[in-house]
Amino acid sequence: MTDTFKPTPADTYGGSTYGGGSDNKSSYEPTEGTGDMGKTLLIGLLGGILSAAGYMVYQRLPDEHKERLHSQARSMLAQRISEIRNNFNL
Repeated sequence: MTDTFKPTPADTYGGSTYGGGSDNKSSYEPTEGTGDMGKTLLIGLLGGILSAAGYMVYQRLPDEHKERLHSQARSMLAQRISEIRNNFNL
């Protein structure tokens, strides 16, 4: 093996080298954590469904309930902004 093709410690993957270790893995093969991507997609899909359901419920609310929700959201936002300003002394 010449020096130009010698693997460096940064070229190792899981303890073996690209050029042929005991397990012959390359850096492009998926790792054991690929189930996490499926879980993430499932959680994202569930979040989208829940937000759509919440929007449908919100659309059916009477106007006085919508106004009450708006005022609660505004007061919560103003409280959070003042808390952040106090924390950063702005």
